[in-house]
Formats: sequence, C-alpha cells, structure tokens
Amino acid sequence: MITNVSLTTIYCLDQTAARDFYVDVLGFEPRVDAEMWPGARWVTVGHRDHPELEITLMLPGPPLSDEAAAFVRDQLGKGAMGGLGLQVDDCRATYAELSAKGVEFLQEPAERPYGVEAVIRDNSGNWLVLVEKQPG
Repeated sequence: MITNVSLTTIYCLDQTAARDFYVDVLGFEPRVDAEMWPGARWVTVGHRDHPELEITLMLPGPPLSDEAAAFVRDQLGKGAMGGLGLQVDDCRATYAELSAKGVEFLQEPAERPYGVEAVIRDNSGNWLVLVEKQPG
C-alpha cells in the first residue's frame, strides 16, 4: 500500500548550482550527493520538517530519450517548466525575504480563493508557487 510521496524530481541545468539555490536561498537541507556511475550524480534536498520527502535535482538525460532531454533543457531555458508548490506561513514576508536575496518573482503576492500566492523562478528556470493557505 502507498503511504506517502517520498521523492519528486526537479530538472535543472547544473546540479551544484541548483542544490546551492535550494539550500542557501530557500532554506532546504542537503540530503544526498552521490555518484551513480561515472558522470552521473544523484543530488537530493529536503525540508527539515519533512524527512520523508526528498527533491531530486536531476539533469535532463537518461532515462529520458535524447529528444525528450533536449526538450526539457529547452523548456528550462525558456523558463517554461513548472516545479513545486511551497507552503509558507506569510507570503508577503517570504516575498520580502526572498526578494532581498535576489530571487526572481514572476508574480508578486496576490489574493486567491485559497489564500495568498506568489510565483518565483529558481536558478534553472523552474517556476515555484509560494502559497499561504487561507485559514479554515
């Protein structure tokens, strides 16, 4: 029986730079950085309050076909890849904090039916949604 989501993948163009962004800018913790085989790394980060979930920072490549990997790289370059939804306590305060760190915002905090939402771009071109849930 499935008990939870334990791993999700974010494609990136540089695993070290992506890891540094997620750790140093967004506050995630590094989990794994290991060589799978020559030229291939397994890099994961996670949130300290959620040890069961890891985010794999993966270069577009196998098991993707060459064509699919090229498409993903192209989409990252265009900033057209969606990434994660990240829950925050205070979207406006997080906006101010991340803006001060130089994070690119695609959308400033805005009221939505489910709470307050802002959209950022990571350093690989993925967009990440910050959500402050509405009470209740």
